[in-house]
Amino acid sequence: MSQGDLLADRKRLKRGLSTWRLLAILALFGALATLAQVYTGDGPRGKTAALGRGYIAQITIEGVMTDDPERDALLQEIAEDGNAKALLVRLNSPGGTTVGGEELYLQLRHVAKKKPVIGIMRTVCASACYMASLGTDHVIARDGTLTGSIGVLLQSAEISELAKKIGVTPITIKSGKYKDSPSFTEPMDEDERAVASELVMDAYDHFVGMIVQRRGLSKARVLELADGRVYTGRQAVPLKLIDGTGGEPEAREWLASKEIDPKLTIREMDKKPKFDTLLSKLSQWTGIKIFNQMTVGLDGLISIWQHPSM
Repeated sequence: MSQGDLLADRKRLKRGLSTWRLLAILALFGALATLAQVYTGDGPRGKTAALGRGYIAQITIEGVMTDDPERDALLQEIAEDGNAKALLVRLNSPGGTTVGGEELYLQLRHVAKKKPVIGIMRTVCASACYMASLGTDHVIARDGTLTGSIGVLLQSAEISELAKKIGVTPITIKSGKYKDSPSFTEPMDEDERAVASELVMDAYDHFVGMIVQRRGLSKARVLELADGRVYTGRQAVPLKLIDGTGGEPEAREWLASKEIDPKLTIREMDKKPKFDTLLSKLSQWTGIKIFNQMTVGLDGLISIWQHPSM
């Protein structure tokens, strides 16, 4: 092969590589544009939701619950959207922080002032998730759903004996006796335990009061039920902790009783994801690991149910 032929082949190879690079870049931008369309102006929160057609908005609450301003902003949008004729809330969470449950409860009550709100419990809706479900106008579950676990807890651990064994001397400088209570490095005395118990019981009393108000039960009856145990959906109905059993068909039936067309499309409403979520979606589509999501811890008082084997 002559030198001229070699140069021609090399030019063709370069042109081919350039073409593939261009296609790869276009594919990347296309994926990003699609994500932006789905999650921002042209997706469920944008033009699609503003076509002038009525629909039933749906949000899904799952995983450990925490305070979530983005979720709250989405619920505010649903409340103000005249095309959203009702809200369906799918609940699948073991609970989380008491503030997370309370805030979702308040947001659902806000939406309920403008349109019917129905909750569907899935596998588990316990503790703070059950608290949040009180914000719906009507709530149903499957027979085998786990719900209840009404209560509040404050967990800690104390490792002073272990510290002694391994030769570690903790040092804490604090402004007041209770500033570091409960402490990892000092045993809790009776006064500290009493202060912590008051904190937990105040939050518990608030939880009980919400149930009394929303479920029409006496406080004495709620206290009988609120010992931390979980109930199946089938048990929860006669106890009046929920309104019935079922799924989407039963939810549509209830909405029909509120003069909402049961044939309306149910539209899942998504929060605008953070940048790491967008990259995670892109990673799924391309098969390239781009970003590792960070785990989120629980701060403050918690109301959560978890099976010992989990």
